[in-house]
Amino acid sequence: MAEKKAAPARKGGLNVDTALVRELADILAETGLTEIEVEDDDRKIRVSRGAVAGAPAPVAVAAPAAAPAPAPNDAPAPAPAEPAPVDHANAVKSPMVGTAYLAPEPGSPNFVSVGDSVKKGDTLLIVEAMKVMNPIAAPKDGTVTDLLIGNGEPVEFDQPLVVIA
Repeated sequence: MAEKKAAPARKGGLNVDTALVRELADILAETGLTEIEVEDDDRKIRVSRGAVAGAPAPVAVAAPAAAPAPAPNDAPAPAPAEPAPVDHANAVKSPMVGTAYLAPEPGSPNFVSVGDSVKKGDTLLIVEAMKVMNPIAAPKDGTVTDLLIGNGEPVEFDQPLVVIA
C-alpha cells in the first residue's frame, strides 16, 4: 500500500489521521467486516459501515390498497382453522439451553428412534452446553412415540425433546 500523508492538525480542532481512517476503511472493504477499532496511547479510532448507531434506517412503506367493501348480502368469510395444540404431556424436556445430539458421535446410530422401547435411565440424547455433554435419560419405561428435535439443533430450557408413552 502506498504511503499516504496525514492531514495536518487544525489549531484547536480535532487531530484526525485521515490516512489511518482510509486504511481502516480499506481493511473493512477487503475483509467484509462491519466494524474495526484501533487504539494507541492517546487516541481511539473506530470505523464502521452500515447504519449509524441511534439513527433509524430508512424504511420504505407502501400505502395499503383499499379493500373493496363487501356486498350487503355477502356472508363473512369463515375464519381459518387454527392448528390443534400439540399434546406433549409425556415429553421429556430439556433441562438446559444447548445443542441436542441424537447420537453419541457423528456417524453412530441414534440413541433412540420412534418406536423404540426404553427403560427408565436409558440415554435418549445428549445436550451439549458450554462444551459439556449432558446425557438426557428416560424418566420412565415406555415407547418413544415422537422425536421433537433434530440432530445438532439448538434447544431451549424446558423445550419438549422426546415423547414417551
